[in-house]
Amino acid sequence: MAVSSDKPIVYIVSDAIGDTAEFVVKAVASQFNSGNAEMRRVPFVEDKLQIKAVFKEASGCNAIIAYTLVVPELRKVMEEEAAKHTIPTADILGSLMEAFSRVTCKEPHQEPGRIHRLDQDYFRRVAAVEFAVKHDDGKDPRGLLQANVILVGISRTSKTPLSMYLAHHGIMVANLPLVPEVEPPEELFWISPEKIIGLIIDPGQLREIRQERLKALGLEDNASYVAVERIEEELAYARRVMKKIGCAVFDVSNKAVEEVANRIIQIIKGGEKT
Repeated sequence: MAVSSDKPIVYIVSDAIGDTAEFVVKAVASQFNSGNAEMRRVPFVEDKLQIKAVFKEASGCNAIIAYTLVVPELRKVMEEEAAKHTIPTADILGSLMEAFSRVTCKEPHQEPGRIHRLDQDYFRRVAAVEFAVKHDDGKDPRGLLQANVILVGISRTSKTPLSMYLAHHGIMVANLPLVPEVEPPEELFWISPEKIIGLIIDPGQLREIRQERLKALGLEDNASYVAVERIEEELAYARRVMKKIGCAVFDVSNKAVEEVANRIIQIIKGGEKT
């Protein structure tokens, strides 16, 4: 089979945002070591002229057209244009919608972007994720006062993964690293202890995690970052700060992110005590 040296261009055509098609395309491209394929989104397609323009631009290129069109008229135009050209096309939703129709004996709603219905919960989750990114790892301490939950702990105690997991549940989370040489921001002590969660971990497990982190970065694992004495010093300092705050303390040793996050959610929603 001939192999083209040109980087493939994938046109992602959708009558909504196009997230679904792009996700599928990236998954497939990874199977061909083509993670660097160029993606060109054409979202919110409303008429046949936009579809015709895509085929015109894609002609002569090393291109593929992947589409998620739920409006019947647009799907028909896409199929007609595909029949006129030699450009490979992929209907991401079509065959599965037909299968659902056969099994359920119902017709699809034919509403673009239905999966991303912009309801109140959707906006809340998006805002929470943006907040978590903006206030990750101690960025902008002023955000501590706006957060629903603040996670504090030393390096590699799952602060960021926990923040993102909670954010996808619509919870506004900020996280703050505790480092012996750096005083915590004063804002941390203005906040109710009930909104703050301290994270600790077994020193031996933390040392292994940090060693793996250094290896992943291509660095030597003899740095003070992984020294047992340094880790115990950091944990002792963190415990002193947490005691001063008077916050709940979670031991994340050998626990999955989901387990710890769900425990935090229970406390937030139910007002449980640790």
